[in-house]
Amino acid sequence: MNNKGRSFYLIPYYLWIALFVIAPVFLVIYYSLFDLDGHLTLDNYVNFFTPVYLKMTLTSFWYAFLITIFSLLVAYPAAYLLTRTKHKQLWLLLIILPTWINLLLKTYAFIGIFGTFGPINNLFDVLGIGEQQILFTGFSFVFVSVYIFIPFMILPIFSALEELNLSLLDAARDLGASGWTTFRRVVFPLTISGVRSGCMAVFIPALSLFMITRLIAGSRVITLGTAIEQHFLVTQDWGMGSTVAVFLIAIMALFMILWGGARKGVQR
Repeated sequence: MNNKGRSFYLIPYYLWIALFVIAPVFLVIYYSLFDLDGHLTLDNYVNFFTPVYLKMTLTSFWYAFLITIFSLLVAYPAAYLLTRTKHKQLWLLLIILPTWINLLLKTYAFIGIFGTFGPINNLFDVLGIGEQQILFTGFSFVFVSVYIFIPFMILPIFSALEELNLSLLDAARDLGASGWTTFRRVVFPLTISGVRSGCMAVFIPALSLFMITRLIAGSRVITLGTAIEQHFLVTQDWGMGSTVAVFLIAIMALFMILWGGARKGVQR
């Protein structure tokens, strides 16, 4: 197929990118230049660097970091064990299945589980611990987020482990390496690409969470995602909401560029 034919088939792709990626970004930037009264201004960008929004930014990064780290700590051993089970494809399907369930339904399910009259508090009553406030805390927010993002961390790590040459593990054992040394010097470095992909698949969306944050954490956790929702749906300050969105998009793009450069460096 010549270059003209290839370019022709790429037209729908370019149209999709232009209409649903580039155009919305420019629209958000456009709205960020107006205040509540519709006047052209840069005050929204100045206001973003006030302590309130900077604290929201740090909070967003902190919780996205926690969600990513805990997801990795759970997902890597799970993926490792998964590659050594007999019916790995069946178990992998069972891990993927929860992603087919609507996110809102899963969130409401955890509201019932962590609620005052939920099974967790009922168990605490049986154990004599008494009723605990689990819902609307940072712990519940991180726990639910990790549960939701776990499959997206397991899949790339599982793929990387599946491609691992097992003869290298045998060679490490023959040379007297312990299990921990083999993992640290052989397994983990050779599967770092899967870890990177999983971390980015979790960290980037975790930065912009708003629905889980609002329903599970309430007002205890305020992030950039909830700030955008608040400005667009409550205060109707589309300009400030768009400004926050612009910075969030810029941060995500920066991380993706840095991640792409780091991946190329590893491949070389």
